[in-house]
Amino acid sequence: MMQQPGSPEPQKKPLLVITSQVVRGGISGRGLTFALERIGHDVWFLPTILLPWHPGHGKGTRVVASPGDFEAIVEDLATSPKLAELGGIMSGYLGDAAQAGPIARLVKAVKEANPEAPYLCDPVIGDFHSASGGGLYVPKATAEAIGRELVPLADIVTPNAFELGWLTQRDVETELQVLSAARTLGNERVLITSSPALRRNAIANLLAGPRGAVAAEHASIDNPPHGTGDLMAGLFFSYFLAGFNDEEALKRASASVFELVARSVKKGADELMFAEEQQSVVRAMALVTSRRVVEAKVRA
Repeated sequence: MMQQPGSPEPQKKPLLVITSQVVRGGISGRGLTFALERIGHDVWFLPTILLPWHPGHGKGTRVVASPGDFEAIVEDLATSPKLAELGGIMSGYLGDAAQAGPIARLVKAVKEANPEAPYLCDPVIGDFHSASGGGLYVPKATAEAIGRELVPLADIVTPNAFELGWLTQRDVETELQVLSAARTLGNERVLITSSPALRRNAIANLLAGPRGAVAAEHASIDNPPHGTGDLMAGLFFSYFLAGFNDEEALKRASASVFELVARSVKKGADELMFAEEQQSVVRAMALVTSRRVVEAKVRA
């Protein structure tokens, strides 16, 4: 049943999050777990790699479990009698291409235990504005494994515009190009973060869903901290699971990310200030505009 704005939300179910872990900062699993727990979800967290901080903040040691060890812990989880309590699965950054296969098997195990549990794949593989000057920031084999083994399983995919273009080998310079590329993936919902906006000095999040496409726009902020894509994916997923319609879930998630980024930048932080500004995660006051996007008719 679709959740109506302002009505009481149902109890939030636990989520399985599979992504990277940093010691300092709010990117990926560290910030995502905090945000999801702060709004009421228990979180099962499976790290794919351990880093001291975001690679953009300097070189650091990378600790990745061996393929055998990673597969063994995945097997423990996949055979857990508590698997049915999970209400959804999210995957993000992978530390190795060999992790994709076990993650795919774990997703299937969760869905077998609870067919109602959706899977969100955040294909964290690259960016137009990465520290290396733009492009893939994972090995090509890892990006290909995500596209081959995880994206097709997902109910929701949340690439940025670069990642969408790489996965589909389509142009993504305009909003309609982004939307057309998203539809070729074949997933029920594709949420493109940092999509081209119609307004100047603005940024958009574009959702291609089963009932059409909708975009949420807000002002762009110079030099935002890392981790916004992870947070956007997690918050949209939570609102989607709570029963909000696509447009409302998109607006609420976009408002929280925008407000948290704005408050963090205003205080001169180089990371998202989850602890100090956690109210922005729970219920943002920022206003975000949304609009329906008319899709071009595809010729037979």
